[in-house]
Amino acid sequence: MEKSSTLLVYYDKGTPAVAREIKEALEGNDVEAKVDAMKKALKLLLNGETIPQLFITIIRYVLPSEDHTIQKLLLLYLELIEKTDSRGKVLPEMILICQNLRNNLQHPNEYIRGVTLRFLCRLKETEIVEPLTPSVLQNLEHRHPFVRRNDILAIMSIYKLPNGDQLFVDAPEMIEKALSTEQDPSAKRNAFLMLFTCAEERAVNYLLSNVDKVSDWNESLQMVVLELIRSVCKTKPTEKGKHIKIIISLLSATSSAVIYECAGTLVSLSSAPTAIRAAANTYCQLLLSQSDNNVKLILLDRLSELKSLHRDIMVELIIDVLRALSSPNLDIRKKTLDIALDLITHHNINEVVQMLKKEVVKTQSGELEKNGEYRQMLIQAIHACAVKFPEVASTVVHLLMDFLGDSNVASALDVISFVREIIETNPKLRVSIITRLLDTFYQIRAGKVCPCALWIIGEYCLSLSEVESGISTITQCLGELPFYSVSEESEPTEASNKIQPTSSAMVSSRKPVILADGTYATQSAASETTFSSPTVVQGSLASGNLRALLLTGDFFLGAVVACTLTKLVLRLEEVQSSKTEVNKTVSQALLIMVSLLQLGQSPASPHPIDNDSYERIVLCIKLLCHKNDEMKKVWLESCRQSFVKMISEKQLREMAELKAMAQTTNAQPDDLIDFFHLKSRKGMSQLELEDQVQDDLKRATGEFTKDENDANKLNRILQLTGFSDPVYAEAYVTVHHYDIALQVTVINRTKETLQNLCLELATMGDLKLVERPQNYSLAPGTNMQIKANIKVSSTETGVIFGNIVYETSNVMERNVVVLNDIHIDIMDYISPAVCTEVAFRTMWAEFEWENKVAVNTTIQNERKFLDHIIKSTNMKCLTPPSAIEGECGFLSANLYAKSVFGEDALVNVSIEKQTDGALSGYIRIRSKTQGIALSLGDKITLKQKGSS
Repeated sequence: MEKSSTLLVYYDKGTPAVAREIKEALEGNDVEAKVDAMKKALKLLLNGETIPQLFITIIRYVLPSEDHTIQKLLLLYLELIEKTDSRGKVLPEMILICQNLRNNLQHPNEYIRGVTLRFLCRLKETEIVEPLTPSVLQNLEHRHPFVRRNDILAIMSIYKLPNGDQLFVDAPEMIEKALSTEQDPSAKRNAFLMLFTCAEERAVNYLLSNVDKVSDWNESLQMVVLELIRSVCKTKPTEKGKHIKIIISLLSATSSAVIYECAGTLVSLSSAPTAIRAAANTYCQLLLSQSDNNVKLILLDRLSELKSLHRDIMVELIIDVLRALSSPNLDIRKKTLDIALDLITHHNINEVVQMLKKEVVKTQSGELEKNGEYRQMLIQAIHACAVKFPEVASTVVHLLMDFLGDSNVASALDVISFVREIIETNPKLRVSIITRLLDTFYQIRAGKVCPCALWIIGEYCLSLSEVESGISTITQCLGELPFYSVSEESEPTEASNKIQPTSSAMVSSRKPVILADGTYATQSAASETTFSSPTVVQGSLASGNLRALLLTGDFFLGAVVACTLTKLVLRLEEVQSSKTEVNKTVSQALLIMVSLLQLGQSPASPHPIDNDSYERIVLCIKLLCHKNDEMKKVWLESCRQSFVKMISEKQLREMAELKAMAQTTNAQPDDLIDFFHLKSRKGMSQLELEDQVQDDLKRATGEFTKDENDANKLNRILQLTGFSDPVYAEAYVTVHHYDIALQVTVINRTKETLQNLCLELATMGDLKLVERPQNYSLAPGTNMQIKANIKVSSTETGVIFGNIVYETSNVMERNVVVLNDIHIDIMDYISPAVCTEVAFRTMWAEFEWENKVAVNTTIQNERKFLDHIIKSTNMKCLTPPSAIEGECGFLSANLYAKSVFGEDALVNVSIEKQTDGALSGYIRIRSKTQGIALSLGDKITLKQKGSS
């Protein structure tokens, strides 16, 4: 990551000794020494030194040299030095170099001619260029293409100078003539570019007269053709039809770059279904043919844009998009699945699910890295498909249940969550899912998956056979009881034999005693117990997964086992007529629960049982011993009703989000609608007709009027100087994803001409200036627009500061006007995003940077404060509304946002209402990078007070 350096390196660059050393080397005859001296001189110039004393030396001793390296360094030197004085007049000594340049333009070596012509492209002084024009024109017919291609660029740059059209009056005509006979691809491209830049009509005529040959042209020339078409269609929309035909013909070009540009040009110029379909097909073909992952990501971004604007057309290509899953890169696969999930319809759901199932099967056999993460993404995608279209659930649920024992815990969690939702929303699948779950339950090895699976068994085992199978499965997976044991009598060790007295009375006084857990130990008359410490009974190899997890100290799972057994026993009483069988099952369940409590309170456990789990198991024991109808109703009905309510709220929330995302555009009552049906269609192609229809639809729906609000534009104007300053400046700030564009308006409020006016900017934070500042001259009372681009490399609050420096004719000292600082808001880079609760918790545990902000606000309502934080931070609240409803004096919510650089921002708001009505608590921010955590914390600190 690029950051500004804080190390100042001292370099004595301007001392006479250095200049004298360079001068002596230039005056010598050693070519290598001259090359080194010229390089030192160039470094001094780049560091801001003028070294005017070297100019005459270079003219006398370097100019006549025939060495190509020295000649190239000489041209670089001439490019860097100042060629004009403070009044903008060319320095008299610059005339000395004109003769040398003319000689180079007539040099027998084509390299010298070419580099000299390239140097002329950078000259902005008409007085220096004017004597060289005859020699420049002569090189237009040179035998070597290197000279011709640079000569064309030189003619173009001279023609674009002020009064340059007077130096080359018939330059476009000459270039057009050269273009018709030129054979070199690069020279031909430069000639066409010159016509496009300086005489667009000639370029268009040449293009239209060679339409049949465009597909055979060189790649670089085809790129210029596309640029010309974009320019012409923007200024003359009526001529769009004939140019789009050229674009469509270029879609069959051999160059991938040309094909990509063709597709982008088609989308920008036309909204006709034929054009959009052709562009989308092109992107899909490139997606499969290109091997570079960055290229694939860019193509997926283009397809995502098409999806948002032309979804109906993209739906047809969903299978082509899904073929990108063949790439091993996870980012590409994730983006592909995100696009495909938005394109699913009733017509293509079966094909999509079938393809996803094949990909899931591939992850089993493949040995590639991150197969588990890819499988998790596929499972989440299938889950989304089944929620949208429940009819496909039956085709995938049994396949996915094979992955309940997946080593990737996140993948297994997604599967069990999917099963839990499907079994509720698809009652027809309940029997088959329960049967399959009971058959595969022993395969589950993750402590986070077992509780959810047990909950499903407890809630959805309804028939007698299902209840009995559920109890039997749990019992088998728990293994033999008890979970630990104490040995009956310890064998005396050699050491103990030495210590113990040999009295027969003492030996005869030993007797067995029964401990609290029902096991035996031996106690002596001196009340000394000699039993060994408890040991865990691991069970046989056939013992199940639940036993292994419980013996590691997972007592939350033990509480879930107790609750599941309680539900199954209560349901068994409803479906089983035999009281004997019921009592037997109750006794078995109680024995298991008591064994769990004993395990939790024994020294054999890795840690004691927690209070919550202990109270939960005790509650289950009490319920089985003292049953009543109200408690049975709570356990057998209310739990499931709460789950149904949660699912319905989730569906309503998703529907509300989709409605909020839908674009609503309204046309004004007096907007003009031009009905193309009433126009003459003579000479119009099918593509033009479709394009006209789309334009009419956009006008009718108001899509053409979706410009940014003028009030929002005014909010982005920042005043940089005061009204009393000699130079007034204000900036319009436009924040794009990866760069910031500053458009600074500078007004000269004095009565003098400001010379060498320069806008000097500096940045703090992860910001970087793209180009060096330029000098300008500003007449009295006039204004000018100065543009500056700043590169952004991370989500961090940055500051842009600087000043305006200028000179006047009366006072040669430089005047400085300090500018106000421009603060770049982090809110311009983050946007609300959604992630699952599991993903949020995983990221919360992984991210190392945390910023803890204490709540300090005048707002006294918890919900209002949360809404204020959400609005201020531009984040999404992941906690469902039902979880934060009501008045209880406490509130905790999770917020999530994502930056344009792919960074995740996690926020947890935990607040409590005090007795005096004030709110207290903390807002915790976590992120992977320090910048976003600190910047977001500063933003919250600044904005959290709000209004009461």
